[in-house]
Amino acid sequence: MEEREKLNRLRWRCTRRAMLEMDLLLGGFLERVFPTLTPEQADAFVTLADLEDLDLWPLIKGSRPCTDPVQAEVLTLLRDVRVK
Repeated sequence: MEEREKLNRLRWRCTRRAMLEMDLLLGGFLERVFPTLTPEQADAFVTLADLEDLDLWPLIKGSRPCTDPVQAEVLTLLRDVRVK
């Protein structure tokens, strides 16, 4: 699968969520921050984006700890995203 197709699939997963807040947060992150991530952070974001909203939201809020250090870095970046 080519990179553009992978990015389009990721964009779909980030903006077609069950929670509007997640659509806005993940979609904004994908557009503004994702291009600046290291390859390891990008892979971690893809893994996080594959989670269901009910599993991801507590990680973003910080009410559930993240044991993966790279995912924890990405979650910190996600918390800093300002939703318009």
